[in-house]
Amino acid sequence: MDAFTTLTAVAAPLPAANVDTDKIIPARFLKTIKRSGLGTHLFDGLRYAPDGSERPEFVLNQPAYRKAEILIAHENFGCGSSREHAAWALLDFGIRCVIAPSFADIFHGNALKNGILPIALPRAVCDALMQDAAMGGNARITVDLERQVVIRPSGEEISFAVDPMRRHFLLNGLDDIGQTLQHEASITAFEQARAATQPWIPAIPVI
Repeated sequence: MDAFTTLTAVAAPLPAANVDTDKIIPARFLKTIKRSGLGTHLFDGLRYAPDGSERPEFVLNQPAYRKAEILIAHENFGCGSSREHAAWALLDFGIRCVIAPSFADIFHGNALKNGILPIALPRAVCDALMQDAAMGGNARITVDLERQVVIRPSGEEISFAVDPMRRHFLLNGLDDIGQTLQHEASITAFEQARAATQPWIPAIPVI
């Protein structure tokens, strides 16, 4: 997983509440367990007309936001079903940070585990950031995870909070497996000692 330290990027404004996971990635695209390729279908029903053509009014189809790495939305982002594909689709498109007043719990956890930083800020602050984002590439927003601040184009700094453990994981590019592998030497030593002292217990197969 790529580390998240400081991100300065274009932010796309999505002034909508209760953006559920079926809007983020419709169920018909959940047939794959690959994390790549899903960005094409991010917000599929909002981005594309029934004939497959782009809807020019949707923010991510507009030239200023095609390479946005920050998404700003309203309350309860990521509600609905618990599909991890929602986080995969955002990340595959290039979104590394979502700012909203609140998030659905399961989406919040899935985002963090996949290297996406969800930042909860008051609605009024999110609206102000959307006004910044409306200027497109002329107003980049910075997210500094080390200092835990969002920096507006004006230079104003807005503090946010992240679970310390998840912050450590993001700063060091660690997913849950990567965190476990940091203790690989200790795990191997334990298994070797157990095999020597309790040989009647079968070894755990490596899958």
